[in-house]
Amino acid sequence: MWPWGHAAVGYLLYTAYRRSRFDLRPHGVAVVALAVGTQLPDLIDKPLAWQFAVLPNGRSFGHSLLIAAALLVALWLVARRFDARESVAAFGIGYIGHLFGDALYPALAGEFHYVGFLGWPLIPAIEYELATGGFLDHLFALDLGPLALFELGLTVVAAALWYRHELPGLGVLVPGYGESTPEERPE
Repeated sequence: MWPWGHAAVGYLLYTAYRRSRFDLRPHGVAVVALAVGTQLPDLIDKPLAWQFAVLPNGRSFGHSLLIAAALLVALWLVARRFDARESVAAFGIGYIGHLFGDALYPALAGEFHYVGFLGWPLIPAIEYELATGGFLDHLFALDLGPLALFELGLTVVAAALWYRHELPGLGVLVPGYGESTPEERPE
């Protein structure tokens, strides 16, 4: 899955979580934590595998459910102390959503060997046929087939929903851009 697909899936999952649990829309710092969570596995694995050859491939350490569990438990313990549980929940939804987003296509194709990254290091690293190279090399090799179009469609839906929610999280990143009041509004 591509970065925009991960962001879209994460935002849609987090919106569903907030709506079902609190009857509220996404808001503030938690949306920024969500965005980081949707991208972090690739920000860890891709450079360390493609550029520095420290990891066996672009889906290993950061894409492991074992590593994710340890990270999320540690973050949850810290969040309890600083009353940041909602941000950690958002981050976790984004992070876990990323892992299962990457596992979705091979699972649908019945190529279960390629979801082994979820169990790394207990399951040995997968040998991919992809050539090494940076992000741009992979971007230029993008096949605009049905799966890529599906991701773009999800991205359009998520972006429209984010806009409808009045661009939550943007005020955290852009000084002077305020989110609507009251701070927590039902859908």
